[in-house]
Amino acid sequence: MHIVSMCKREEVFTIKYESQEYWAGLIKMSLSRFFILHALHRQPLHGYEITKQIAELTNSCCSPSEGSLYPVLKEFTEAGLVSLLAEVVSGRERKVYTLTPKGEQAWQVASRAWGEVADYILKAI
Repeated sequence: MHIVSMCKREEVFTIKYESQEYWAGLIKMSLSRFFILHALHRQPLHGYEITKQIAELTNSCCSPSEGSLYPVLKEFTEAGLVSLLAEVVSGRERKVYTLTPKGEQAWQVASRAWGEVADYILKAI
């Protein structure tokens, strides 16, 4: 009889609360979802254009990377916030994302929530 012992190695991460990178990353993660909805509220777009418009609007502060954009778009699509249509442009397939009525409602709610929080943040700083 053989007994196999497996040790689970735990990694310890130290959060540097005094670091600007920590706070900026936390804020950007949250705001990028809002700005994705905002970009699609303005017009249907494909992925690259979403990132480009957010970068222009936020001076690249909150533009999602490709690695973070598509999982959010998939989540929004599965939640019924976004619909997608594949079209061929110059021989390449592009997925164009459009806010659904449910997505439009989510954008409205998010806009009010972020507007309220922004007022409090501005008062605090």
